[in-house]
Amino acid sequence: MRIDVFSIFPEMVDHIVDQSVIGRGRRDGYLDIRVHDLRQTTTDVHQTVDDAPFGGGAGMVMKPEPLFGAVEAVDPPRPLFYLSPAGRRFDQTMAHELAELTGFSLLCGRYEGVDERVRENLCDGEISVGDVVLAGGEVAAALVIEAVGRLVPGVLGNSTSTDDESFSKGLLEYPHYTRPADFRGWEIPDVLRSGDHAKVDRWRLAKAIERTARERPDLLEARGGLSGVEQEVLVEFDIELQ
Repeated sequence: MRIDVFSIFPEMVDHIVDQSVIGRGRRDGYLDIRVHDLRQTTTDVHQTVDDAPFGGGAGMVMKPEPLFGAVEAVDPPRPLFYLSPAGRRFDQTMAHELAELTGFSLLCGRYEGVDERVRENLCDGEISVGDVVLAGGEVAAALVIEAVGRLVPGVLGNSTSTDDESFSKGLLEYPHYTRPADFRGWEIPDVLRSGDHAKVDRWRLAKAIERTARERPDLLEARGGLSGVEQEVLVEFDIELQ
């Protein structure tokens, strides 16, 4: 998968995506991440990418010339998304959608945002990582790249690692435990030492449902409630939802 990022702080994005599993996937050739400096096509000595807004107002606006120039000089994979609070809310469903593509691109804004002509005529859509205001799109770009990149086959060592994660089945992930089995008097559930893998799977499903009902009941509502099997595992492990 090829992902292109356009930013006035390319080193910032490059540093983040060079770490952990995304960095390894990049080095191993599963991810082709290219970060471009939006100043590369400026023509003035100061490499200006922003100017005061027409009509007045606080802050500066990113100019259309360098943004169009940088993108057109590279001819990046489409769609090209502008990272913006006004965009479609990024979630795991969207991450899976993007992971099915051969590539896409991200435009990082700064200041008060970009000239509207960039949004209307250069970008194919917009992505929001949440109802927050950031200084720029670089952190948001890194979030999108990590969420999507780890879904690309080969990036994670275990191809089944994403199967039971939060949101993969409309549920939060079940609780995890590791050694020691007894830590300061807090023991792991007996079922995890039973050796009965089918029972462990049922317990994990029940605990995932319990956690989701407690922390994110909206997810259960969105998936249309519980199936018959899911209701059965709650009964098996004597779990009552509040």
